Amino acid sequence: MELRAERDSDVDNWKEVTLVYNSALKQISTKLEILNDEFGHVHSYNPIEHIKSRIKTSESIVKKLRKHGHESTIQNMVRYVNDIAGIRVICSFTSDIYQIADMIGNQSDIKVISVKDYIVYPKPSGYKSYHMLVTVPVYLSDRIVDTKVEIQIRTVAMDFWASLEHKINYKFEGNAPAYIKNELIECSKMVSELDRRMLSLNEEILMINEEQKRCV
Repeated sequence: MELRAERDSDVDNWKEVTLVYNSALKQISTKLEILNDEFGHVHSYNPIEHIKSRIKTSESIVKKLRKHGHESTIQNMVRYVNDIAGIRVICSFTSDIYQIADMIGNQSDIKVISVKDYIVYPKPSGYKSYHMLVTVPVYLSDRIVDTKVEIQIRTVAMDFWASLEHKINYKFEGNAPAYIKNELIECSKMVSELDRRMLSLNEEILMINEEQKRCV
């Protein structure tokens, strides 16, 4: 690893970096689990299927810093790399995505820095997901460190497509043949249609259940 420490940074070594960012991930994960449990208690339905989290490797961080012309220091890493800590929330339906995003944004100790809605505005590749960059306070023994976490919220179908697209791009080192890229875009459209139909089906089921309750 080539990350160099600078003493005026909030964190000044790689071990402390992983401690702080892992702590931030634990906080966000716990909040999401509690919100999911509460949602299930109130609505008899859990919007979150599962949660994945990761810390970016030092090699990936150095590569990203170099790509944008920054020196490989801890200070620059904390300042310029927003996705060191990443958490992915997988849900069943597209409507769940925005409910989860609202619940996260309503947490008093979470500050939403930016939002990128790749569902309404997909990437040219066909990628769809809802991204939030937030900060959460990590309470250490001698100070509080506001720590950035990137949250990606997507449906099971979107996650399946994104995983396959990532593997293909990795295999071709980002230079996949045009016909494969076009096929991925077509598959993305199929995923969107599947999400739309599954959401419609779920709404129909909910309506039937409500009618049956009224008839009892």
